[in-house]
Amino acid sequence: MFRSTARRRALVLALAVLGTTSLAACTAGPGQDGKRPRTSASPVDPAARPDLRRFYGQKLVWRPCGDVRCATLTVPRDYSRPGDGKTFVLPVAKAATALPGKRVGSLVLNPGGPGEPGAKLVQDGVADEIGRGVRERFDVVSFDPRGVGGSKPALTCRTEGGTETVDATPLDPRTDAERAEALAGARAQAAACRKASGPLLPHVGTEDAARDLDVLRAALGERALTYVGWSYGTSLGTSYAEQFPRRVRAMVLDGAVDPSLDWRQRVLGQSTGFRDAVDEYADSCADVVGEGCPGGSPEEIRALIDGLLERTRRAPLTVDGSEDGLDAAGLVSALSLSMYTPEAQWEGLSAALRAAEGGDGTKLAALAAGEEETPDTDTDANADADTDADAGPDGQEATGTAGDVPEDNSEAALIAVNCLDVPHPRDAQAYWDALAPADKAAGVYGTSGVMSELVCKDWPAGTQRPHRVRAAGVPPVLVVGTEGDPATPYEEAVSLARQFPGGMLLSFRAPGHTGYGRDACVDAKVEAYLVSLTKVSPGTTCAP
Repeated sequence: MFRSTARRRALVLALAVLGTTSLAACTAGPGQDGKRPRTSASPVDPAARPDLRRFYGQKLVWRPCGDVRCATLTVPRDYSRPGDGKTFVLPVAKAATALPGKRVGSLVLNPGGPGEPGAKLVQDGVADEIGRGVRERFDVVSFDPRGVGGSKPALTCRTEGGTETVDATPLDPRTDAERAEALAGARAQAAACRKASGPLLPHVGTEDAARDLDVLRAALGERALTYVGWSYGTSLGTSYAEQFPRRVRAMVLDGAVDPSLDWRQRVLGQSTGFRDAVDEYADSCADVVGEGCPGGSPEEIRALIDGLLERTRRAPLTVDGSEDGLDAAGLVSALSLSMYTPEAQWEGLSAALRAAEGGDGTKLAALAAGEEETPDTDTDANADADTDADAGPDGQEATGTAGDVPEDNSEAALIAVNCLDVPHPRDAQAYWDALAPADKAAGVYGTSGVMSELVCKDWPAGTQRPHRVRAAGVPPVLVVGTEGDPATPYEEAVSLARQFPGGMLLSFRAPGHTGYGRDACVDAKVEAYLVSLTKVSPGTTCAP
């Protein structure tokens, strides 16, 4: 994971686990409603459709924004009615290749989420973390997906006079009263999102975002796409490969989401991954952190964590500057967030747990909120951006630029995308029935994962259906799987690589989420593939 964006990415990705985790659906064949999944590539070239030609024909107008260049891309809000005048205007940012004479093309990145603004990823300097061989040959490009970040319009679940979130859902509601409270909270959150963003909700799914990615490819002047997606970005990449298999030059999917899992399987896999990661933290703390560990043995660390869970169930820990304190849900969030990059986060977690043992939850609350231990005082690159309007299709003015400073809508975006992408049960009993198996498999991580799905119960239905990958004609795709990945378990990478025709698996034997940007061996294999299309042999494994 690239250091410059590690904390921000960890926050959004963890929200995807602790908020709404389902990014994919169940087994191959018909979906839960008996319909076939919409996964095959369109037989008609979208760029040739008269009603889409103006979008595919647009040219990006680049302007300085900090140390990089920014533009906007206009895409139809509804691809079935692209001529109705309703659009999304998406921020795009580019760090130009260091050696234009060696340029191969554009490398498009998606950092995950869903809900992570890609334009800011580039503005924050992600290109500086990419290997020299890639930087000499590619412009590094990313964009804010529809509804996300600086997209205009953007998703929100914040209603006038209200807040974007509701009270925390109980981790494991067992009584009728607790379940009624949980159901009411989920309904209130879904209702707030519908009230604030209702017209947008049917149009922010991954299938449409992948179509936007193809419009971006065309606007960049690329005949074929070179792409790297982390975590949720693997879902976006997979959807693109299914719809436009012959427009892929190279594709790296790191921290893979397996589209053949249903919502329950996905929750259990992730929840078990987080439980195992916390166990690994207890086992390996002395080796990684040293004397700063909150216990003298793995057993002592586990006992401390279990004790804090019971303690925070009864009453929150005190938190400086907060009347609410840190409850059990906040503790689970802090633990889970800290599993993404052990080498960068376990020391801070250890200090936070030591403080919590003495009754102070301030440091854990900061971890749960995705904050650094010391405030980040860097100047946002957005502040230097040009705020002039950019030109959309046919030269019309499009409001907003990649330099605008948008409200953080990551939580609204991840809920909207996940709920739209994945069929969820409409009957609350299905969620109650899932609690006992989840508790048996992963304890509090499992039950909290199930409860986070409850908001999707009353969400608008999307067009995606459970399926295995169908991408005939796509060139070999490289899937990176981290064996100790808590958020996207390694087994999903193995499965996804097998589903792609000619798919390649690169294994990374380490804890933490994703591999590219965290390990020199992984970086070398990925970048050789991106530059020269060098294949990765079966069984290839990297270890730190």
